[in-house]
Amino acid sequence: MSDAPMPPVAPEPPLIGGEPAYGPTPRRGLWRPVRMLWNWTKSMTMALLLFIVVRSFLVQAFKIPSGSMETTLLVGDFLLVNKLVYGAEVPFTGKRLPAVRAPKRGDVIVFQFPEDPTVDFVKRLVGVPGDTLGMVDGVLRLNGTPQKERYVTHSEPGSDPSGDEFRWQQEFLARPAQASDTYHPSRNNWGPIVVSPAHYFVLGDNRDNSLDSRYWGFVPDSMVHGTPILVYFSYVPDSTSPVAFLTHVRWGRLGTRVH
Repeated sequence: MSDAPMPPVAPEPPLIGGEPAYGPTPRRGLWRPVRMLWNWTKSMTMALLLFIVVRSFLVQAFKIPSGSMETTLLVGDFLLVNKLVYGAEVPFTGKRLPAVRAPKRGDVIVFQFPEDPTVDFVKRLVGVPGDTLGMVDGVLRLNGTPQKERYVTHSEPGSDPSGDEFRWQQEFLARPAQASDTYHPSRNNWGPIVVSPAHYFVLGDNRDNSLDSRYWGFVPDSMVHGTPILVYFSYVPDSTSPVAFLTHVRWGRLGTRVH
């Protein structure tokens, strides 16, 4: 065995925070930004998928643009809409998940406007398939019985406009043979009409300022998104203030349940 001395070994550099004091090795320094980008991409992808799932199947945000549901809902209210209760639609399939329950009379519902499905409306459901509905002097009649609706308001009680937009009702009259030529409906006096299968009849709570089923007809059940849960934000719109959403907050309405 040789007695030749071993060559000296270079000492390991001291470590600071897990890295050599003289800086990271070129290889580790090169891959660190890649790992950070990969982790960021994974986080953003998961957040996006979670957002899609929540919006598609659970809840959806909705803003009240008009006064048709006053005083239940006000212009400037922001709602969370429960989409699961009626069976949320599975995107790109045209199919729905099993519903917790079917829509019922008295529910406030959010739905696609039948005449323009790109627009969402919010109204109160007052008639289900097979119901006979009418109105006499502004009082709703359900299956012949006048209804006491505590949530209804009348902003123009002295007027009762009529027009051709109400003529669609003639096809659904409960007694079409007797009223085919003498039917002259108006906003506060119409019917009785029968709600078609798989459709709903909706009205705004502000009966004198609402574009609803009286004017354009029934809502197909396939167009119903869900029912509002609560008001998560609300402010008084002010055209003179660009920051009205900060300065005109209706603090008392935050968290208010919709019913």
